[in-house]
Amino acid sequence: MAAPWSPFHLRLHRLLLRRPQLLPQHATLLLAVSGGQDSMALVGLLRDLQRLHHWRLLLWHGDHGWRPDSAQRASALESWAQAQGLPLQLERWQRPQRQEAAARHWRLEQLQRSAVQSGASRVVTGHTASDRAETLLLQLARGSHRQGMGSLRWLRPLNATVQLARPLLVFSRSETGQIQRLLQLPLWPDPSNDDPRFSRNRIRAEVLPVLEALHPGASRRLSGLSSRLADEQEGQQQLEQLALQALLVEPANPHGALRRRALMQLEAGNRRRLLRAWLEQQGAAAVSAAELERLLEQLEPQRGPGERRLPGGGHLHWTRERLHWDAGGGKPGEPPGDADRPAVPHEHEP
Repeated sequence: MAAPWSPFHLRLHRLLLRRPQLLPQHATLLLAVSGGQDSMALVGLLRDLQRLHHWRLLLWHGDHGWRPDSAQRASALESWAQAQGLPLQLERWQRPQRQEAAARHWRLEQLQRSAVQSGASRVVTGHTASDRAETLLLQLARGSHRQGMGSLRWLRPLNATVQLARPLLVFSRSETGQIQRLLQLPLWPDPSNDDPRFSRNRIRAEVLPVLEALHPGASRRLSGLSSRLADEQEGQQQLEQLALQALLVEPANPHGALRRRALMQLEAGNRRRLLRAWLEQQGAAAVSAAELERLLEQLEPQRGPGERRLPGGGHLHWTRERLHWDAGGGKPGEPPGDADRPAVPHEHEP
């Protein structure tokens, strides 16, 4: 029997032809499957397109252990996958924490390990355009830098050999529901998706419906804005790296000191972009827009040498001429400090 074909299959197929690196032909793909609407639509579409792209499909399911029936749901999903001829690996969280960030960290850690062990070059998730719109709103509310608002990209590296791919960003959540019904796929929805304690769920249930009522199509437009920001950032990153070379004390050493005076002579927007790029290059955790502004205030030419710890860890210190990064978090034996404390002078600075 021929595989089903629909406008949804055609849209995804054309996307993959335009972006051949998203899910390369003949690649081994590890699909993260929760059993919910989006991930089941992902499985159904890729299963049907497999004959055209010649992938090796592997499924992975993480049991968070947040509900008594989670193991039963995982077992039912495994039985369905076996009936479809799709290998599925089950992982159970041994020390579950009921926190979004902790669960996300555990999933990515397990997926990355499983991908390496199975030889998969892509971990594939069912994130949709609706997820992208929700993320944009959350980042705006948190005061994120523009880079954070262009998150949920088509591809991002997990390690040297594995990338995370999101091919369903071309669909909305309502469309994955249509796909699930069209392909008659079973569902094992995660009840935690309705838990109002999780911020994303409240955005989904309370904020986006209001925006859609006021401006129909708001989710699609928000997702499109996030996509354009991500595309622009990829081009800007190349230009930033070229500009950053001129600010490094040793251009051949990307992890070395930065020329403070040269940085602060730039236009304000360029200062922010290049300081953020340099911090990322040093391995610093993501810095909020507000934190970046506070740091730049302390680096103004009229202010002297100083130091500052960043909320995500690590320690900055500067002379009148140079800015240095210490990933260790400061001087040995120095007690932890508040990231918002004022800069203090160094004893041995000129």
